Amino acid sequence: MPLHWLDPNQPEQAFPDLDQALEDPNGLIAIEGCLSSKRLINAYRAGIFPWYNENEPILWWSPDPRLVIFPNKINISRSLAKTLRKPHYEVRFDTAFESVIQACSNPRKDAMGTWISDDIQKAYIDLHRLGIAHCVETWEQDVLVGGLYGVSIGRVFFGESMFHTQTDASKVAFVHLARKLESLKYAVIDCQVKSQHLISLGAEEISRRQFRSILDQHCDYPDAWEI
Repeated sequence: MPLHWLDPNQPEQAFPDLDQALEDPNGLIAIEGCLSSKRLINAYRAGIFPWYNENEPILWWSPDPRLVIFPNKINISRSLAKTLRKPHYEVRFDTAFESVIQACSNPRKDAMGTWISDDIQKAYIDLHRLGIAHCVETWEQDVLVGGLYGVSIGRVFFGESMFHTQTDASKVAFVHLARKLESLKYAVIDCQVKSQHLISLGAEEISRRQFRSILDQHCDYPDAWEI
C-alpha cells in the first residue's frame, strides 16, 4: 500500500484511515506535512503522532498494538514507593516546559543524536503556549533533575518523552502525573510504543482499534487539565 503524502501548506488536510497504516514498519501512516499546532492536534485526536530523525521528512505513526497506562493501574515498586516518601524531591507542573523539552532532547547513553529536533521543540512549545502541551518536573534543591512532557486533549494525555539525571526522578514525575490524571478522571495515558521502563510502571498494550475507541469517547470532553 503506498504511503500517504501530506501537503505542508494544508494543516487541516485529513489523515488517512488508521487501517491504511503499514504493518512493517509498524504503524507508519503518512509522510511530510507540517508541525503546526492545528496539524498536531488533528493527529493526536486521530491516534497519530510524529516521530522521525533530524534531516528526515516528517513521519507519522499509529502503531498496533498501542502502549497505554490507565491512571488507576500505575505500578509502584517498593523501591519507588520508598523514593516517593523521601522529601528531597519536589514536583511541579508547567513551570519549566522549555527546560524539560530541552533536557528530553539530550542524547541518551549509547545513542547518537536525538529525534527531538529544534523544529519539534518549537512545535511543542507553541502547543504549550496554547495550553495543550504540559510538563511535570522533578526538582532537587531548585535543580531540575527529571521530568516529562506531553499533550492533553479532553481526558486523554499523550505522553511524549521523559528524562532524569537523578535516580527515579522521571518515575516520580510520572507517578504524580498519573495521580493527577486519575483525580481529574482522565481515561488513559498514551505511551505510544512498548518499552520495559514503561511496562515496569504498569503500561499495557491494547489494539489500535481499542485505542481509537477511547479517543472517540474522551477527546471531545472540555479540556480537563488544571494545575
